[in-house]
Amino acid sequence: MTFASRLTRCPIPHDPARAEEPRARFAGLAPELRALVEGTAGCSPYLAGLMTREADWIEAALAGSPEDALADALALGEGMGSEALGSALRQAKARVALLAALADLGGVWQLEEVTGALTRLSDVAVSRAMTALVGDEIRRGKLPGAVPGDVATAGGLVSIAMGKTGAAELNYSSDIDLICLFDETRYDPDDVQDARASFIRVVRRMTAMLSDMTPEGYVFRTDLRLRPDASVTPVCISMGAAEQYYEAQGRTWERAAYIKARAASGDIAAGERFLQALTPFVWRRHLDFAAIQDAHDMRLRIRDHKGLHGRASLEGRDLKLGPGGIREIEFFTQTRQLIAGGRDPDLRQRDTVGGLAALAWKGWITDEAAGELTRHYRAHREVEHRLQMVGDAQTHALPVTAEGFDVIARMMGQGDTDAFRRDLRARLDRVAELTESFFAPGEARATPDLRPEMQAVVEGWRAYPALRSERAVRIFKRVEPEILSRLGRAANPEEALNQFDGFLRGLPAGVQLFSLFEANPQLIDLIVDVCSTAPALAAYLSRNAGVLDAVIGGDFFAPWPGLATLRAELSQRLADIPDYERKLDAARRWAKEWHFRIGVHHLRGLLDAQAAGREYAELAEACLSALWDPCLAEFARKHGAPPGRGSVVMGMGSLGAERLNAASDLDLIVIYDADGVDASEGPRPLASRQYYARLTQALVTALTAQMSEGQLYEVDMRLRPSGRQGPVATGLAGFRDYQMDEAWTWEHLALTRARPVAGSSDLAADVEAIRREVLAAKAGGAGIRADVAEMRARIFAAKAPDGAWEAKIGPGRLQDLELLAQMVTLMAADPARRVEAQLRAGQRAGFLTKEEEAALQSGYRFLWRLQAGGRLLSDRPLEMEALGEGGRAFLLRETGCEDLDGLSTRLADTVAAVAAIVGRHLPAPEG
Repeated sequence: MTFASRLTRCPIPHDPARAEEPRARFAGLAPELRALVEGTAGCSPYLAGLMTREADWIEAALAGSPEDALADALALGEGMGSEALGSALRQAKARVALLAALADLGGVWQLEEVTGALTRLSDVAVSRAMTALVGDEIRRGKLPGAVPGDVATAGGLVSIAMGKTGAAELNYSSDIDLICLFDETRYDPDDVQDARASFIRVVRRMTAMLSDMTPEGYVFRTDLRLRPDASVTPVCISMGAAEQYYEAQGRTWERAAYIKARAASGDIAAGERFLQALTPFVWRRHLDFAAIQDAHDMRLRIRDHKGLHGRASLEGRDLKLGPGGIREIEFFTQTRQLIAGGRDPDLRQRDTVGGLAALAWKGWITDEAAGELTRHYRAHREVEHRLQMVGDAQTHALPVTAEGFDVIARMMGQGDTDAFRRDLRARLDRVAELTESFFAPGEARATPDLRPEMQAVVEGWRAYPALRSERAVRIFKRVEPEILSRLGRAANPEEALNQFDGFLRGLPAGVQLFSLFEANPQLIDLIVDVCSTAPALAAYLSRNAGVLDAVIGGDFFAPWPGLATLRAELSQRLADIPDYERKLDAARRWAKEWHFRIGVHHLRGLLDAQAAGREYAELAEACLSALWDPCLAEFARKHGAPPGRGSVVMGMGSLGAERLNAASDLDLIVIYDADGVDASEGPRPLASRQYYARLTQALVTALTAQMSEGQLYEVDMRLRPSGRQGPVATGLAGFRDYQMDEAWTWEHLALTRARPVAGSSDLAADVEAIRREVLAAKAGGAGIRADVAEMRARIFAAKAPDGAWEAKIGPGRLQDLELLAQMVTLMAADPARRVEAQLRAGQRAGFLTKEEEAALQSGYRFLWRLQAGGRLLSDRPLEMEALGEGGRAFLLRETGCEDLDGLSTRLADTVAAVAAIVGRHLPAPEG
């Protein structure tokens, strides 16, 4: 038979639609598959040899299902000792290879089913070899302390499947990449070295059993070079040593390799613990755009090493490593996963197709790009399989002869080789087009012309900490022209440049942030917007640049989720972290992202000052309520469970009124009920009063401590009974008695805004009942008005307004208005906490006229907008000239004024009107 005639009898056309049918039985395809076998014999000497060796087995397999045939092949070697195991595994490999080839060529299995079957064979072979050889070591007494029962878990030895093995993507003639580790914690410290020596012997023998070529063939070529520092370390090391290596020396390519890592054989539970411990190394908490450059450099090094640059012809082209090949799609997927997988666990998919789908689902790539790359990836992999089926060779090189292309085309079910070549070239070119622009850094634009004074500012940037490394300078040079161009379009370019200079000066490092700018130019617009409008927010951003991760996380501009969702999200995040201090740092990172989000939304007009004030308050409450449980658990670990009914954290002042600004601290008090219990029960028991006092101090520390992620909130506890002189936590009965019998009027005023924000819900209900009881009891007090008038006079005497634009301190300003609102609320015994509701309560009770209430409501909205806007723009008293044009424009928009003269006039009129109303109700005391 001629070569051409043999080719015409090569496989039946590949039909992906078969995969959509119910699982086809081989019996139904037997005639076609027999023709397939005969035709393939002419194309693949390797498959022809397998058919001869396994003729009886494949004949029986054709009468059943491919799944049954696979299970039968994988059963070979089960329970065997190490002496006979190698031969059985080689026979299993021959049968699975033949079965996979027929199911693939005949269209019975899709790509993932083919690679899955090969991966299952790998897992079974490694597992049986490993356990059999560990059993030998145990029987010879070479593994210290191990008993026969330890064979099932290989005595603590585990193989971490890497690469395509880990992702269940093994190709037809693939190596298997393994990292072999042992759990040293299973052994006494004095025995660890002996155990290590034993496991090294096991891994060497296992590798020989699987890899050595015998007359029966081989099982899998086994590659152990992905282990830590492979040039100097033995083939098996301890998990502790591996962790130390990755923590100190791990590189980006190793992080990418661990995306696909899977504990596959041996002590799988120990392997999964190891992979979990490696999570911070693989998945960085910040968006890691610097990984793009690392991946690009790695691609270039591979091409340099393999000599793959610029190969235009198909003949001999490397389908895996060359331009537009399989590795390009894998790098594209893995690099995107590395960028964002630290923040989003849903992106941590081992397989390439799953990774592309997750990236599209989360908006990191388009659905169209994901679908197209998936189709090209599957097509590339199918061609790869056929290249390897020809001679069981680990090759990715396309044929170099016309006859060779004819063979592969026919094995792909195509009768027209020219059409096959055109389709293949189009796929390679399209993959290169889709991936190259992602990896290759763009050319830097020309720097725009600057005035001399602006150029002097720019020249000073090279001395800043963020630009001290060569890599940071290299990336920044590519984004600098874009930054300067956009700064030049600001209302006042010189002013915007100076404020960006302040932002850049405060950055401790630049590689990650500059990479973020390069990959997401829209962030430059945001930075310019912030720097040219809100210096305080820009300074905050320079200290917490990681919050920019949230901007491109997908839902930065989504609607506010609400308190319940925020609390649940943070609670879940903290629950996943075992270490207490890491919980505190995680809470800080999380809160800063949300805090920045509120500020940006406010700055860009997506919400007004009232909504921003509520969101800042809900964020603070979510932090308090989510942190309370881990804080209490950490304290109880040392001193026992809380004695009695527990405690409740009360938000006072602006937090109680559910209205904070960008720079607010938190006014808190803690109330507990020991319920007759004298002391806690624990390793270090404490008397109940001391217990709750120290628990309160622990909470304050959790909120205020300066950690690696900074501080969460400043806390003020002076509103507790007896102020600074009183205990930091107050018993429930004592709290009631104090409020009823000893508290001053100002303390009753503070109670009008008290609100439970964390702790025991039952106790919170009791505290609220006491609050209402006290308000009712004190509402008729004859001296309330006089006490408040005296308090007002003292406040004004102690502190004058901070400048002409002060919105808070002074007659007719926010503090004055809130004082009146609290007074009428107390006099009306109304439970309202928010200022607007308190004013309405005063009007309903007849303490304010309808006209007064309307004027106060209008004045409050205006003053709050000015105060909240000012605190977002600057952490100092408002100075309009220092704010710059952008900041002034923001305040004018917020307050509804056309210009600064109009704002000044409205502020003066509002202050005068509010002061007149408050003065009528709170006349200054005589003298």
